[in-house]
Amino acid sequence: MRRLAAAALLAAGVLAPARAQAAPAAYDVVVQKDVMVRMSDGAELVVDVYRPARGGKAAAGRFPVVVSQTPYNKSVPGASMQADFLVRHGYVQVVADVRGTGGSPGAWDAFGAREQKDGKELVEWASSRARSWSDGRVGLMGASYGAINQLFTAAQHPRGLKAIFPVVPMGDAYRDVVGTGGQLGLAFVPLWMTGVGALGLLPPTYAGKDPKKAEQVLRRHLGNIPDFEIRMILNALTGGDKAFDSSFYRLRSPLEVIDKVNVPTFLVGGQFDIFQRSEPLLYQRLAARGVPSRFVYGPWYHIDGAAPALGLPLPNAQTPPGMTLPELALRWFDQHVKGLKDTGRPIAPVTYYEQGPGAWRTSATWPPAVTYRKLYLGDRRSLSWTASAGKPDTVPFAPFAGLCSRSAVQWTIGVGALLGLSCATDQRDNDRQGIVYDLPVTKPLSLTGAVNAHLWVSSAARDGQLAVRLEDVAPDGKVTQLSAGWQVASLRALDEKRTVRRNGMIIQPYHPYTRKSGAAMKPGVPVPVDVEIYGFAGTLAPGHRLRVSIQTGDFPHLFPNLPQLGRSGALKIWHDPAHPSWVALPVR
Repeated sequence: MRRLAAAALLAAGVLAPARAQAAPAAYDVVVQKDVMVRMSDGAELVVDVYRPARGGKAAAGRFPVVVSQTPYNKSVPGASMQADFLVRHGYVQVVADVRGTGGSPGAWDAFGAREQKDGKELVEWASSRARSWSDGRVGLMGASYGAINQLFTAAQHPRGLKAIFPVVPMGDAYRDVVGTGGQLGLAFVPLWMTGVGALGLLPPTYAGKDPKKAEQVLRRHLGNIPDFEIRMILNALTGGDKAFDSSFYRLRSPLEVIDKVNVPTFLVGGQFDIFQRSEPLLYQRLAARGVPSRFVYGPWYHIDGAAPALGLPLPNAQTPPGMTLPELALRWFDQHVKGLKDTGRPIAPVTYYEQGPGAWRTSATWPPAVTYRKLYLGDRRSLSWTASAGKPDTVPFAPFAGLCSRSAVQWTIGVGALLGLSCATDQRDNDRQGIVYDLPVTKPLSLTGAVNAHLWVSSAARDGQLAVRLEDVAPDGKVTQLSAGWQVASLRALDEKRTVRRNGMIIQPYHPYTRKSGAAMKPGVPVPVDVEIYGFAGTLAPGHRLRVSIQTGDFPHLFPNLPQLGRSGALKIWHDPAHPSWVALPVR
């Protein structure tokens, strides 16, 4: 259990080749609480201003500013995005409660148009010469929600913004969390919304000075819970518009605006993060346009990837040859906000963790150079590099499969790993709830990038869910999930313009997930379904087996909305010459 906990806390470990440690801190920290910042529509947001200090008093002069935005209540330790490390090294930090959360009045509308505009106006307020402590140069820092809003803010090109450091950001509001594969994100979304709502009901820190205003704010926050959060969840659960992709989710998806982000961007992601799918895509889009950018893709769940940037009191275990995440952020801001010369060893464009060997690798691109090859599903539950015939295999209807799998830990943001739950590292029990196909590994097999499972599927029902896992099976039978993907059969339609192909095969499908794109299966008639398996890096050793494991559920991560549940059933996987099923593997 101790080893598992240590692995879960690896977020603060090796990130990239760098100097051994940052320069000693030059300042202490003082804070000015509950500063009111007026937005262009007249609403006021509440911010705390952390300033470099000496002898208990704010240091004279102007400093570059780091802005952080949180919905988790800036007064709550571990949720405030507070970064004393940066302040001690000569930065002012402004931490804001986003509209309708914490001490800020109004209605919370997660990543809505007004909240996005607030981000731009906060940066321009912080960069203004009217702030006696600001030299006009601004960076953005934060994790999770506080990383996502960095991208929306940067896309608006606010005056004074020089660089950003988003840690575990979402890229696609629907595909990442709400409707992964077309089913509802049951494990994360309701709990997350409940958490934001609950933290918004804590008395603001200014309640003693202005109880009337505090009461008004709390009443509005309380009313927002049924108006926004409960209404959205019930709409999606009953198969309403929120169960499908739409302009509502496109507005809230950073991948829709990432091509407008031009400032230097250091992006940190996790191969077991809830945003695992989008983090590489965000980096690829930045790099393709030549934006100065770096990408770190570690072995982290959401909570341990976010911990250092959230200010959570988790151990900061450093492993050679790198730096802790706060030190790396300082180096990035010193170079791109302060304009100082970077004296450390060059940081590779991409630094990623390789599962299996447990080693850190660097590359000029993500993914590094790979060749995509088809690996076919075959008779006797086998995998082969050449196609073969065989009768279809039946995957039983098991909507509660996944309870003992890495998914159950990943989509509850990694809490299970901190508790040492074995399902995160051995899911042989979960494999028994579906079917598996194995390939003996005779020489090291290195895979890096996204994977597509192209499966011919039929059912006696009109719909069904595919949960497809790529796994490493050790000689002793231990099963380790490398990555996974999910797909509702009725939402199998492809957007050809956004679907990625290599070597004549689909390697990254893009499904519209709209109500209009849905098409029920005809009983007993096989149809092709492409399942996007999210990007990862891993090497399987000789004597191991590469496994494709298929179930019809991934609970509690996902669960069908009520109409889907009524139409779903067992599935058959076909693999004959007329219906070849295969996975597109990125072989390095």
